[in-house]
Amino acid sequence: MAAHFANGIPPRLLMWQRVREYAVPPSMIETATARRAAGDWAGACAAARVDVDLDLCAVRHRHGTDVLARLRADLRRLAPDLLRWHLPRTAPDGRLRPDLTILLARYGSSSFPLDLVVRTPPPWADAGQRVSLALWEGPSGAAVRPALRQHPSRYRYGHPYPYPYPHPHPDRRFRLDLHRHLWDATRSGELARRSGADRPYDPDSPWAVPTWADEAELLLRAAGRPRGPFTVRLGARRRAVLELFGPDDSHAPQFRVVTVELAAHEIAALPVLPEAAARVLPDLELLRAELVPAGALHPLVGAALAPYVPHPAVAGDAPPVASPGDPHRVECRGEVHRIALRDGVLTAVDHDPGEVRREELLVALGGPALPCLRAIDAAHRDPEALPAVRERLGHGDVAGALAVVEGLLGPGAVLRDGPLRAELARAAARRVDHGLFRAGLVAGHPGAEGDRRLRLDRTAPPLLRSKRMRRDRPRIGQFG
Repeated sequence: MAAHFANGIPPRLLMWQRVREYAVPPSMIETATARRAAGDWAGACAAARVDVDLDLCAVRHRHGTDVLARLRADLRRLAPDLLRWHLPRTAPDGRLRPDLTILLARYGSSSFPLDLVVRTPPPWADAGQRVSLALWEGPSGAAVRPALRQHPSRYRYGHPYPYPYPHPHPDRRFRLDLHRHLWDATRSGELARRSGADRPYDPDSPWAVPTWADEAELLLRAAGRPRGPFTVRLGARRRAVLELFGPDDSHAPQFRVVTVELAAHEIAALPVLPEAAARVLPDLELLRAELVPAGALHPLVGAALAPYVPHPAVAGDAPPVASPGDPHRVECRGEVHRIALRDGVLTAVDHDPGEVRREELLVALGGPALPCLRAIDAAHRDPEALPAVRERLGHGDVAGALAVVEGLLGPGAVLRDGPLRAELARAAARRVDHGLFRAGLVAGHPGAEGDRRLRLDRTAPPLLRSKRMRRDRPRIGQFG
């Protein structure tokens, strides 16, 4: 039975419904899974649009073979498509949350730590929705690379391009080292238990309150603390301070609200329950609301959650999908004519080529166009599938977007000026921006717009920041 919402379907579920449809296409999952099954973890990352910024030789040189063996084992178990499936996203478009460094696994010792992290680019360079897999070496952010032949500042955050990430430190809210089932293919079966699929739920609340006690115990144990206080971020300026307690170690832990007033710095020092544990799994909410069938989810996610869905979807439940070659019907000169793909081009089937050429010449001279030709022109400029194309381009699925366009207009079509061509051109330009970001060839800092002065913060390049801070620099004139 579907969940009943008091005020209709929440916007967050509508967003996640679009995300599950477009963000991680089935072709990506199939390719990444096949390469991972063959032992090609780097190829699986490439299929999932994950850039690998790792130097395994440097890891062996700096940390030894034991750490290298653990890292390689995790890379072989990594399902990059599953990781992309569970990465945090922002409303309302559902794209990846930018400027994040997310911890996946921790190696080394407390004196010489080494973290496997995944990073999302800044908003201005998020075309393609690509992420990078890198290593973070302790609080100093030293580079995990062999002897550098370039300036050390180019690699001081452990990535091979000179533009530094605004937030290189792993984020406490968005950490997945305690939730390996969200990226480790061998532990994906833990998803149902960790998400509370077998527990009572409130359909109007996005918070996974029934699992907070168990997740908080894992959090505090990883921090080396006994049962005690922790925080849950409920909003931009709202934090709940809770305390984990239990009669003894053999009983299930429970939590309660801390009634003692704590200073702001004391609250900031407490462990933070990660978002993956604080909120209900979006896939579980979608299944309970019957907004997405289990077969439409990631195979590892669907296999873990399907037993806990009242009516798991079957293959016959999916609506029939129209073939791209199905002809369109247009009323033309009192008759119903067909428009379909012929020889790779959208063509007016019921008009002979000579008539079509004469009508196109008449249109070029300023005459009225046939309804069939108007329909073809409208399909080239602003097709009905433009929202689907826009969603795919926004999530980086360029191949899927082009497949939709070719299915509508044919592979031999020449795009005309209009919204469709503008969207494709905009996506290509943003991919160039991402390439410049990866290569370190950024022409201007994104904080400077027009004649505005450069915003001096951690996102500013080190060279410009050092020039601005020099005591002997001129205090008159425009900074450059």
